[in-house]
Amino acid sequence: MLKARIITSLVAAAVISSAIFMLSLEGYALLFGVVAVVAGYEWGSLLILSHRSRGVIGAIIMAVIMFSSWAAREWFPFHLIMVFGILSWFLAAAIVWFYPQRKGFIQQPLISSILGILIIWSAWVTLLMVRIELPDVGAYWVFWILLLVASADIGAFFTGRRFGARSLAPLVSPGKTWEGVFGGLLVACAVCGGILSFLGYSPTWWLYVATLSVISVVGDLFESVLKRERGVKDSGNLLPGHGGILDRIDGVLSVLPFFGSLILLGKF
Repeated sequence: MLKARIITSLVAAAVISSAIFMLSLEGYALLFGVVAVVAGYEWGSLLILSHRSRGVIGAIIMAVIMFSSWAAREWFPFHLIMVFGILSWFLAAAIVWFYPQRKGFIQQPLISSILGILIIWSAWVTLLMVRIELPDVGAYWVFWILLLVASADIGAFFTGRRFGARSLAPLVSPGKTWEGVFGGLLVACAVCGGILSFLGYSPTWWLYVATLSVISVVGDLFESVLKRERGVKDSGNLLPGHGGILDRIDGVLSVLPFFGSLILLGKF
């Protein structure tokens, strides 16, 4: 299992890194748009609906949204979508905090569907905006934020396995521990904070790295709520050792709109 997880991670890292630095803007948008569509399929499959095609419906909705917003990119209010994404994650954090006392809220298909659309859409929009509005350094920042989430995830995984004792959210995801969260935060700060310090960025960025690392945990926990309500272990089986696309990018989805706001407001 661990071997499959490592191999899948290395292959995914190579593909995504190549896409970030080598693809044209159109190819970049298309690749991450495909990821968004697959995520929409898995999100739809996690919703508590009786319709057997709920995953297909989710994929179609995301595909239409991606295509329409790309076609209208010259005037479309992308910044507004990013703001909606941030607000969606505040709501998601509240759902995690009050789970399971308020679980009826997330069990409503309309609410969970809208949340999924805004969360996935805003992440894709952020990836586009950073590349478009920062043409010289955007690709490097996209790589950096994905590296941050990966570092936090890897640090949490191995620290939690070795030292995990105190459960972070036993009613949501019993396997996650405070020790794992702290380990992930340290690794992310060491790797991504270290990179920026080496490049001469302000020490304030250490605080940003720590905050974004914590936000990535919220994404992980919120997806765990969805899976718990659906009664499944993984969102899919596309990625050996990881499960589905959502299982791999839940932390990225939560971090991206916050990161985009930080970067595009010139805080670097």
